[in-house]
Amino acid sequence: MGFLCDIGEGLYRKNMSDKAAERAQEAANFNAEMIERDIGLLERQRGIINAQFAIEQERERRAFERDIQGTARAGFGYAGFDMSGGTPLAVLRINAREFDYQAAVNEFNNEMTNMQISDEQENARLNAELQRMEGASAAAGLRSQGTAALISGLGRATTTAYTRGYIGGGPSYATGTTRTSLLSSRRPMPRSLL
Repeated sequence: MGFLCDIGEGLYRKNMSDKAAERAQEAANFNAEMIERDIGLLERQRGIINAQFAIEQERERRAFERDIQGTARAGFGYAGFDMSGGTPLAVLRINAREFDYQAAVNEFNNEMTNMQISDEQENARLNAELQRMEGASAAAGLRSQGTAALISGLGRATTTAYTRGYIGGGPSYATGTTRTSLLSSRRPMPRSLL
């Protein structure tokens, strides 16, 4: 009955390998889901940064009108300058150009921050995909080991069954000769067996 033990051991090892493969894939999927969670957090971060940028732009525009341009107008008006032309108008234009330049720099910086977030999201997405692929690879390796163990067990069982004469032309313990040697003897076979 040793061949049954070999088959049983092969089946057991195959089953254990399959279970280990499932666990490896589950662990990889869990890790990938944690990485993908970071993608959502990065998107929320983008929303907060963009909302802060919009609020800051509005506050800066109001502060510019109130503090910079308002102070210039008040100063020129108090001094008695005509605000419709000349130096007062040139100063207001210079201030406006400087404000526009600073607004463009701020917008560029915000876009760069958004690009960095997009890059981090893509990196996280690729890491999650890599985790799943590594899990699939580990699972496939474990299943392969289980299949190899099963095949090995079946091979041992077949060898044991053959040597004990249960299958094929293994030795016959009753006569001491092999079954194939009986079939290959030079005696003619009776017609009824052909």
